[in-house]
Amino acid sequence: MKTKLNLLLIILAALLSQAAISQKKTITGNVTDDAGMPLPGVNVLLKGTTTGTQTDFDGNYSISAATGDVLVFSFLGQKTVQKTVDASSVIDVIMQEDASQLDEIVVVGYGTQSKRNLTDNISKLTSSDISEVPNPNLQNALVAKAAGVQVTQTNGKVEGGINIRVRGAASVSGGTQPLYVLDGIPLIDPTSDIGAIGNGAQTNPLLTLSANEIESIDILKDASSAAIYGARGANGVVLITTKRGKQGKAQFTFNLSQGFSEPTNVRKWLNTEQYIELFTEAAINGLGPVDGIDEAEATFDFLAGDTDWRTREVDTDWSKEAFQDGYQTDADFSVSGADAKTSYFFSGAYNNTTGIIRDNSLERANARTNVSHQFSDKFKAGMNLSFSRTEIDRIANDNAFATPLQAIAQSPLSPARLADGSPNPGTLYGNFLLDAENAFFKTIIRRTVGKVFGEYTFIPGLKLNSDFSYDLFAQTEDNFRGSGALFQSTNGEAFASDLNSESYTYSNYATFDKSFNERHNFNAVVGTEFIKYNRRITSVTSQQFPSDDLSTVSGGAEITAGTGVQLQSTFLSYFARATYDLDGKYLFKASVRRDGSSRFGENQRFGTFPAFSAGWILSDETFLEDFEALSFLKLRGSWGQLGNADIGGDYPSLFLFSGVSYNQRPGIAPVQPGNNNLTWETSTQTDIGIDFGFLNGALSGEIDYYQKNTEDLLFSVPLIPSSGAASINQNIGTLESHGFEFVLNSKNITTEDFSWSSNFNISNNIIELASLPNNNADIVNGLNINRVGESVAAFYLREYAGVDPDNGDALYFLNTENPDGSLNKETTNNVNEAQRIVAGNPFPEVIAGLTNTLLYKKFDLTFTFQGEWGASIYNNGGRFQSVNGDFYDNQSIDQLNRWQQPGDITNIPQARLFGGNGSAQSTRFLAKADFVRLRNLSLGYSLPSQVIEKMKISKLRVYATAINLLTFTNYPFEDPEARSDVEGQNSPGQTFYSAPPAKTISIGVNVNF
Repeated sequence: MKTKLNLLLIILAALLSQAAISQKKTITGNVTDDAGMPLPGVNVLLKGTTTGTQTDFDGNYSISAATGDVLVFSFLGQKTVQKTVDASSVIDVIMQEDASQLDEIVVVGYGTQSKRNLTDNISKLTSSDISEVPNPNLQNALVAKAAGVQVTQTNGKVEGGINIRVRGAASVSGGTQPLYVLDGIPLIDPTSDIGAIGNGAQTNPLLTLSANEIESIDILKDASSAAIYGARGANGVVLITTKRGKQGKAQFTFNLSQGFSEPTNVRKWLNTEQYIELFTEAAINGLGPVDGIDEAEATFDFLAGDTDWRTREVDTDWSKEAFQDGYQTDADFSVSGADAKTSYFFSGAYNNTTGIIRDNSLERANARTNVSHQFSDKFKAGMNLSFSRTEIDRIANDNAFATPLQAIAQSPLSPARLADGSPNPGTLYGNFLLDAENAFFKTIIRRTVGKVFGEYTFIPGLKLNSDFSYDLFAQTEDNFRGSGALFQSTNGEAFASDLNSESYTYSNYATFDKSFNERHNFNAVVGTEFIKYNRRITSVTSQQFPSDDLSTVSGGAEITAGTGVQLQSTFLSYFARATYDLDGKYLFKASVRRDGSSRFGENQRFGTFPAFSAGWILSDETFLEDFEALSFLKLRGSWGQLGNADIGGDYPSLFLFSGVSYNQRPGIAPVQPGNNNLTWETSTQTDIGIDFGFLNGALSGEIDYYQKNTEDLLFSVPLIPSSGAASINQNIGTLESHGFEFVLNSKNITTEDFSWSSNFNISNNIIELASLPNNNADIVNGLNINRVGESVAAFYLREYAGVDPDNGDALYFLNTENPDGSLNKETTNNVNEAQRIVAGNPFPEVIAGLTNTLLYKKFDLTFTFQGEWGASIYNNGGRFQSVNGDFYDNQSIDQLNRWQQPGDITNIPQARLFGGNGSAQSTRFLAKADFVRLRNLSLGYSLPSQVIEKMKISKLRVYATAINLLTFTNYPFEDPEARSDVEGQNSPGQTFYSAPPAKTISIGVNVNF
């Protein structure tokens, strides 16, 4: 009986199952947003099952379901919609924006946070901001986009170094560059100690990154945001996040552009007629009528060589020899996508840039893979991996005659080439063309950056992340100088160097994120991190080559020099951060990091860096609910301490010895005294800010005031000669700075066919030294001084007073101290009687940016203006270039306005060959570098959807972009953004035959499939 009953139940179950199957039907429909536009890639899931599908390009879907089933429609940025299947077989859905999801998310280090609830000061740039500026230097995308962030390219060389200062310099002799973190990986900055091995000029630390792989850049400016990075956050932190696959069907993008470049500014120099006029007069004034004429004509004969200067046979424009038309090709592609479990992003990029300076070019190839997979409800893992190869044809640094830019010192009487086409060796100074044709300097950089990560969720709201990352920076340099190269005294010389710098980072951190009673929201992160750095540098030099065709080191008959260096350092860190908000309007945050580093003295290895911040969203309070125009108002404040670990390499605290040779016997000698108490510089920062919004976000912005004080500044303090060492590293001195920041975003016009939005930011930074070693004694470094009460590395110069109208003498203010403490402003023509004064600041006090974006139907226009005020630049080449014919260097065209007879009123002294009339280092060559520049302009047109749908693509945009198109300035030298690439941290703000940046116009096409 029991067996029959079981059989009956089985049959009944089968019939019910068959009935259920028979009730299944095909449900179709269309999904759009609230503007009626189709939404491709919407997830359509049968609730309670794993059965699902996605909408196609037109927002259509099809799924099998039974009456009574519930369909769940979800899409990023839209509110999730649930629909119950009824008798109808068609279910159309209109999805609406989810304001909570659309709230801007910022990366904060070991996590993310809603900008609405942020109590820190963080500037964010998105991929659209970055892609607007097609340039091999990624940092150029940051220019004028973030308040308080100054970005300066050293000069116009394609590999030129980049200086980024977040809220001004926070050190005197330590590093001033921010910490770069790529997808959680602290990047090696090779320029800090190994980026200028053979050439002598620094390169860009982010030169190997491509803009097409970047999703966003978040700049942590205040102590509360950067304190999670502790001893490396004093100069700010730049968090770079690469792209991930987004849910929906696979997307393929392709971009191709071609650019053309020229210098932003080229100074005018004397032509042959003007050169002969000026130097004939200078020789007569300096040596007398007879000797002067003899001297000038003999020199003209030498400079002209086999040509006849008397008939003005040769008139060489050496600027045209040094500069060239530049070209830039950019191509990149990406494939990305994601489903419920797997996200992927693959990209590649290629850049080929021919610089505006002769024989200077760059070729780079990049590849990236980002993959993550949800293995279960609890475990997720993934990998980020990138590789790049950058090959640079480099030229000599600014301080070498071999650099093309020093060609402007040559006389226009000298032909650049001889009659047979070979470079002219008989010029006033060495002819750079000899190096251009008989030498090369090639640098190849290979960089691999990768991370594997896992994320395990123990319970909802509690997860553990474990990351292991690796950064390898490998650089080779090959410099060959053939027998015909400039100043080559041997039969050829080759130099080769090999650098490998690597870092391992192992991070583990737990995150707890929970809401209680719908009022209390709590997030906490606790973790540890270990970093190890290894560096190895080798180089070798050989001479005497049988042929220039054998250009590698092994081709030389004699090895004349070689080096080998190995460096190592480690970091061990513990960190914690907690955020709490009550009712979403009372916001609190605290963080702490304890860092230990092998770089510091054994008594000071560890330091603790705390930070606190709070915010109050006043616009959520009932007492403001009647202010309808006010859509958002938040007060916030923060305090914290940060460190600077970049204080002189890996061993600044240790007693160091070096191998020496004495009478051909080996030995060791001390090279650095140790300091067991040496520690990092500590920066204490306070920030008070207001975030505001009006008219439903049509007008929004931020106002901030900050104060930043840095203590325990690192100085190399001189020792008495009997100590056996010249100096010792010590922590002495304090630095104080403060400033305001203002950001205003506006949606000026918004209609169906036209929209116009703007972003304006302006900030100032005032920095002063508060104390120095040796009882606040001045520290003079060449033309710069560190003095209490003045800016870091202020210019310290004699003050030029113009020209004596009676005799044409150059005059200088005495600036000796009067009994009452004032300065004596009487003048003298004896420069040795004049005293030096603090004459200028190498850093701008005010920086600003204005970006406008206009959309009209399928047209888009974006342009950004950049401005800087308050900085001065010293033209260290001016004492050769612009000194009224003191020596035979060609002169800038303004020197024709020299004093010639009594009563002449001019600022240029009488021309006197070898007379030293106004050639001393003074404020004569110091100039204000204020400028406003149209930094970038982009105009694009997107083809209508009805046209491109036939080609099976989702977007096709053609565009034109211009960089550095216009510059408004009274700066008299090359360009207000041209700096010497051999000046150190202690002597900033100088230019010396430095190339101006490039003006580039590109046209391109962007295609999305």
